[in-house]
Amino acid sequence: MNEDAKNNDTSALPPVVDRDTWQAGVDALRIREKAHTREGDAIAAARRRLPMVEVDASLELTGRNGPVTLLDAFEGRRQLIAYYLMWWPGRPAPEQCEGCTLFLSQVGELSYLHSRDITFAVFSQGRNTAFGPSDAQVSYDESVRYRDFMGWDLPWYSAQPSLDALLVGRELGLMHLVCYVREGDRVFETYWTSRRGVEVLDYNYALMDLTVYGRQEPWEDSPTGWPQPQVDRESAHMRANGRPTAQWPRIHAGHSDDLGTAPAGTAPKRHTCH
Repeated sequence: MNEDAKNNDTSALPPVVDRDTWQAGVDALRIREKAHTREGDAIAAARRRLPMVEVDASLELTGRNGPVTLLDAFEGRRQLIAYYLMWWPGRPAPEQCEGCTLFLSQVGELSYLHSRDITFAVFSQGRNTAFGPSDAQVSYDESVRYRDFMGWDLPWYSAQPSLDALLVGRELGLMHLVCYVREGDRVFETYWTSRRGVEVLDYNYALMDLTVYGRQEPWEDSPTGWPQPQVDRESAHMRANGRPTAQWPRIHAGHSDDLGTAPAGTAPKRHTCH
């Protein structure tokens, strides 16, 4: 069997047993699952007890009508969760980040967050290119057109003017999820995560992890013979026919993916989410 056929083999299956034997296996795994849940609760409790660091509330963001502040992005609520989008200024829609497209496609109803006094917003980075802070409005205009193309109803800003201060000590151009709280007009950062930590936004991986074949990615610990077709490059499972996968339903629905960008330039380096 050649490598491609092996990776796409769907004949591999778990052994067949009687229901009592199967249920015993599920029950044994459930003990570990419950321990995992309790440990997650304990980690969340520790997260709530972390200290915090003050951030300049007047740091500039760019919105639809021009400059706003970090404090403005709270929209009057007490807490803010900001997703730092890996935006590539000047690049067309098919070349935009497949990971960010995957994760933001899962963020739908925000009213539950609002009911806990939390605002969720997207901060487009648009760094790691020839664009700089002075091009923030251009980057905002491009990226918000991407938001509209994708049909996302999310508060949207360009963070380019203040990226170094907002993500101090962290890798720019990488997806980040950052939590803030405000006390009056003062803003504090309480937590941040990146790479696989951002998976908290997505339900697809969680559902895949429940299935017998999992995510079908080569880094997973799976039995010999399990299909793992996603081996051609990092994040390939997030793309289909040259685009982030979630773009295709929008294209088929007749939505325009014109971001007002030119195709010239060098394609961005891809980042793995693992």
